Amino acid sequence: MELRQLRYFVRVVELGSISRAALDLNLVQSALSQQITRLEGELSTRLLQRSPQGVTPTEAGVAFFREAQLTLRHAEQAIRAAQHARLSGTVSVGLAPTTAAVLGLPLMQAMRERYPDVRLHMVESLSGHLSTMLNARQLDLAVLFDLPMAGGQSLQAARRWSVLPLIEEDIFLISARSTRAKKFPQSLRMSQLCDEPLILPTGPHGLRSGLNAAFSRAKLAPRVVMEMDSLAMLMDAVSAGLGSTLQPWAAVARLQGATESLCMTRITDHQVKRVNFLCGLSDDELSPAALATRVVMSDCVRTLVRSGVWLGASLSVPASHVEVGHSAVKF
Repeated sequence: MELRQLRYFVRVVELGSISRAALDLNLVQSALSQQITRLEGELSTRLLQRSPQGVTPTEAGVAFFREAQLTLRHAEQAIRAAQHARLSGTVSVGLAPTTAAVLGLPLMQAMRERYPDVRLHMVESLSGHLSTMLNARQLDLAVLFDLPMAGGQSLQAARRWSVLPLIEEDIFLISARSTRAKKFPQSLRMSQLCDEPLILPTGPHGLRSGLNAAFSRAKLAPRVVMEMDSLAMLMDAVSAGLGSTLQPWAAVARLQGATESLCMTRITDHQVKRVNFLCGLSDDELSPAALATRVVMSDCVRTLVRSGVWLGASLSVPASHVEVGHSAVKF
């Protein structure tokens, strides 16, 4: 017996007609009749007396009607109790500047909608710094890039992390249009960047360590003219024509008019992608609020990628937790 069968029966009795009840419930009349017949079969007794004028409850039907109403009221009270006992607490989430530019606001909006009593503590910093904070238990969750070494930390220090591969981001050569004398190709290989003046994040940054590996594979000594830890300053320098940078599309997500002022050329080397991992403390250390936030973060990322908002990104391997030491790292 299901709650919906009780609702159907109660509405039929209240309206005195199967046809009117079917219309009210937005059901096909035959389907509603089958549900009532099935209910009577389960109870091995007739609940309704049918006539050309409509239906009336039998003596058993009257008794069942009263109890069904009471059961439905109890079910509604249970739903209200569950809704009022909403999840609460504080959850600390760390995002790199590029990730925060795309994911930050949608995450905050989704958490406000789903779990309004959960207070978010948002931290925006470089991936290496975030991994250190995660190991120090200063963060519950963080989106990181520099696995499996966890930002210079040993695997032993990070062994208690839960790790969920989220997305892979294409890397682009980003330059000011004003510095390009001719139209730039839509794609390039790392080996073609030997003479390109580059402005890059510094060594400890998760993206830089991946770029260094890519330069090494291409047997290329990059021409680095500036190094910066600040994404905002880095993009200001690029926009001013002081050099080009290698970044995912998310680096320009906050820039107004980026399409008109900047050239973006995709790097096609198959290993040159930035993998985003959703990392957190182990499941037994995370609070219910943090576990719920992890689900919301995954949902937001999938929505942003599938809707085309997160350009140059594709979903990683199926969502399942992996050990840090066995993560499939491209970058």
